[in-house]
Amino acid sequence: MEDERIWAMEEKLWRGGDEVYEQLVDENVVMALPAEPFIFSRDEAKAAVEKTPRWDDVRFSEQRVTRPEEGLIVIGYRVEASRGDETYRCFASSTLMRRGHEDWTVVSHSQVVPPKAIVEDA
Repeated sequence: MEDERIWAMEEKLWRGGDEVYEQLVDENVVMALPAEPFIFSRDEAKAAVEKTPRWDDVRFSEQRVTRPEEGLIVIGYRVEASRGDETYRCFASSTLMRRGHEDWTVVSHSQVVPPKAIVEDA
């Protein structure tokens, strides 16, 4: 999968709701997020997304893409997402696995919220 498509998929996940998770996130995903219960299954992540307003704007920076082996992509990046007066900044990583021709799924995702001093420098 080319880099442009990777980032479009990742943005779709940041902006989309539970229906996007159903389509793009593997049923066996492991997500480490900065909110209770901290380690999420796909169903737990979908339930949390259902209750959360969508992000209006999502911007990625410090983007990295690695392909450690055929059918596996690991990305890392800094994200700034906003809606109304709320802004969320974190560092994130995702691992994508190919299920079939042009069919990719997220098998791992994590977010790290940096210390306030780093956020203010952004």
